[in-house]
Amino acid sequence: MKKLLVYLKEYRMQCVLAPAFKMLEACFELIVPLVIASLIDKGIGGENMPHIIKCVAILGILALVGLTVSITAQFFAAKAAIGFATRLRSELFRHLLGLSFSEIDTVGTSTMITRMTSDVNQAQNGVNMFLRLFLRSPFVVFGAMIMAFTIDSHIALIFVATIAVLFAVVGFIMSRNIPALLRAQESLDKVTRSVREGLNGVRVIRAFRLEADSVKSFNGVTDELTGRLKKAGHISALMNPLTYVLINLGIILVIYSGGLRVESGILTQGQVIALYNYMSQILVELVKLANLVVTLNKAMASANRISAVFDINTSMREGDGVDFDTDPDDDVLETESDAGSEAVSFRDVSFAYPGSSEDSLENISFVVNKGQTVGIIGGTGSGKSTIASLIARFYDVTGGGVYLFGHDIKDYSYDQLHSLVGTVMQKAVLFSGTIESNIRMAAGDVSEDVINDAVKKAQADEIVKGKGGIKACVEQGGRNFSGGQKQRISIARTLAMRTPIVILDDSSSALDYATDLSLRRALKELPEDTTVFIISQRTSSIQHADKIIVLEDGHMEGIGTHEELLKSCDLYKEIHESQLHRS
Repeated sequence: MKKLLVYLKEYRMQCVLAPAFKMLEACFELIVPLVIASLIDKGIGGENMPHIIKCVAILGILALVGLTVSITAQFFAAKAAIGFATRLRSELFRHLLGLSFSEIDTVGTSTMITRMTSDVNQAQNGVNMFLRLFLRSPFVVFGAMIMAFTIDSHIALIFVATIAVLFAVVGFIMSRNIPALLRAQESLDKVTRSVREGLNGVRVIRAFRLEADSVKSFNGVTDELTGRLKKAGHISALMNPLTYVLINLGIILVIYSGGLRVESGILTQGQVIALYNYMSQILVELVKLANLVVTLNKAMASANRISAVFDINTSMREGDGVDFDTDPDDDVLETESDAGSEAVSFRDVSFAYPGSSEDSLENISFVVNKGQTVGIIGGTGSGKSTIASLIARFYDVTGGGVYLFGHDIKDYSYDQLHSLVGTVMQKAVLFSGTIESNIRMAAGDVSEDVINDAVKKAQADEIVKGKGGIKACVEQGGRNFSGGQKQRISIARTLAMRTPIVILDDSSSALDYATDLSLRRALKELPEDTTVFIISQRTSSIQHADKIIVLEDGHMEGIGTHEELLKSCDLYKEIHESQLHRS
C-alpha cells in the first residue's frame, strides 16, 4: 500500500482536511454526554427550566455544527479517494501498455482486467474509509476513556480494560483475514478469465454444444471463489458480534458500578448516564472501526496485488534512437551484387516464448532488401507470426540479432520503430468509434486523401461506401463488420501509415481469392522502396513474391522464388501441390 500512496500527493490538502474535520466532529460528540449530565443533574433534578432550555439549545447547535463538519469531511475524503483512484488507474493502464508482449503473456489479460477494475475500486474504498475514520474512531475511543477519567477514575478502569481486549481481538482477526482475502482475489482472477473466455468464444461453445461443459467449468471457479469468500467472511463476521459482546459487558459493569457509587453518594445520576453514553460511543466507534478494518484488509490485499503489477518491469529497453543522417549502408551485410540496400536482416536469430523450454525459432538468417516483397509460409506453429513479431519488436530475440536498415533493432526508439514498421496483426481488431477513427489510430493526423487511398488499396472502398462513408459507426470489437471486412479495414489502417516496411501477418485469410489477388496487385502500387512481408498459408498469395521463406518447426527449410522452391524445397512443393488439388 505504501508504494501507491504516491498517487495521493496531489491531494495532500484533502488528506489533511478530511480527518481534521472528522476530529472536530468527534470533539463535538464528546461534549454531548457532559451536556446531558448537566441537563439531568441541574435541569431536571433541580427543576430549572431555563437550564433545560439552554442545554437543549446547546445540543441542537452541536448537532447542526457536527452535521456540517461531517459533510465537509466526507466531501474532502471522497475527492481525495476518487482522485487517487483516477491517477492510480491511469498509471496502471500506462504501465501495462508499457510492458512487452512477454510480460503481458505472463500476467494474463484476465488478471490485468481485475487489477484495473475490482482491485482499484477496493483501494479507492480503503482510502475513503481511512481518511474518514482512521483518526476519528481511535480519537473518540480514547477521548471517551479520558473523559471517563474526568468523571470517575474507578469506573474509567473498566473502559481501559474493555478497550485493551477489543484491540487485541481486532488485531487477531486482521492477521487472519488479510491472507484469506488475498486468496479470494486470486480466485476472482479465475472467474474473470472464465467469463472473458466464455463470452469471446460463445459461438464456438454453441457450435459444439458445449454449453453444459462451459457452465460446469464456470461453476467450478465460482464455487472456489465462493468458498474462499465465505472463509474470509466467517473470519471478518466475528468482528461485530465479539465487539458487541465485549462492549455490552463493559456497559453492564459501568451501570452496576455506577449504581453502587450513586448509592454511596460518590456520583450523580447524570454522571452515570454520561459514563453510559461514553461507553455507547465507544461501541459505535468500534463497530465503525471493525468495518474499517474489514475494508482496509480488502484494500491492502488489492493494493498488494496492484503493487505486484507495478513491480513487473519490462524486459524490453527502448533504444536511444538511430541517427538517420548517417549512411545506413555503412554496416550492412554483403548481399547479391544486383540487390539494393538492406531493409531487414535476421542474423542467427533464435527465440523462445516466456515459460517455454523449446525455441520457436532457431538459427534463422536471411536478408531482405528495400522494395522487395517477401512471402513467409509454413505449417501451424512453424514460427511465421513470430518472425513478424520480432521485426516489429513485440518481443526481443533470445539469440542472434534483428537489423533494420543496417542497425540493430534494439537501437531504435519506439517512435522510430512505429514510423518504420507497419503491422497488420493476425487477428483483426477494430475499436468502437468510426472507420476514420480506427484508421487514424495508427496513421495519426493524415489527410483524408491518404485515408481514401489506403482504403482503396486495402480493397475496402466498397465496404466504406456500403456503410455510409468513413464516418460510419464501428461498434465495440467491430461486431457490425464481418471477418473479411475487419481484415480489410485493418490493412487500410496500416497502409495509411505509409511506413517503409509493411507486414501482413496472415491478414487476408478471410478474403476470397479474387479480393486477395486485387489486394496483392494494389500492394505493387506502393512506393518502390517499400518492403512488404506477406505471411500466408496460401502459396497463391505469395508465389509472385521476390523471395519466399519456408518454415517448419522454427527452422528455415528453404528460401528463394516460387520456381526455385518448387525445385529445391520438398516442403514447399508439397504445400503448393496439396492446395492445387484442393482447388
